[in-house]
Amino acid sequence: MIVKIQCLAIFLLLVSLFLSSVVHCIRSHPSSQMALEIAVKAAVGAPHALGDCPFSQRVLLTLEEKKIPHKIHLIDLSNKPQWFLDVNPEGKVPVVKFGDKWVADSDVIVGILEEKYPEPSLVTPPEFASVGSKIFGSFVSFLKSKDANDGTEQALVAELSALDEHLKAHGPYVAGERVTAVDLSLAPKLYHLVVALDHFKKWSIPESLAHVHNYVKLLFARESFEKTKAAKEYVIAGWAPKVNA
Repeated sequence: MIVKIQCLAIFLLLVSLFLSSVVHCIRSHPSSQMALEIAVKAAVGAPHALGDCPFSQRVLLTLEEKKIPHKIHLIDLSNKPQWFLDVNPEGKVPVVKFGDKWVADSDVIVGILEEKYPEPSLVTPPEFASVGSKIFGSFVSFLKSKDANDGTEQALVAELSALDEHLKAHGPYVAGERVTAVDLSLAPKLYHLVVALDHFKKWSIPESLAHVHNYVKLLFARESFEKTKAAKEYVIAGWAPKVNA
């Protein structure tokens, strides 16, 4: 009888320890409690497919890299649903629901995600935070340019060359061996650059920029990128009105 009581006591102790560890795990990882809701752009002409917004993909990449459960709402920007406008009157994407509040702006969202879900850390060292920050603007100017001699191509090559030099010294990612937030910001923009310039201008990143080519290859091969990228045809459809304006 005494042996049975002792065995039962040990069993109850083990159960108690197990339940305590489960509770601790849940408290340590709030993402396990509830999926975050995120509203992103739907594809042009295909409202049930993921759209081409690089800022939406940046947030999705962050969620995937941190393995935060999330529920995606695809928003047709040409026919925004009323519930979306009710919670987000400006109608911008991406927006993420934190508690009872929908928060816009990818910079703000990524900052909140890093604070609430610090592991794995995606913090970029401050001295590297602005690396590549002018590439997207230079790409857009060149893409929309109708004048081959206006200097926009040279400006883009200069920005890509600066990135190449940085990666040569600090790569393979912007901050070294580990992917950080700046990489997740650049990845969608470089994807748009590669897809749109190839389609509309038959242009590609110069082969001499070997470190940029390796960087692009690394980023595009990540599982998080494969899961969050828009199909090439939707990237092209998204840029077509701007290029043809």
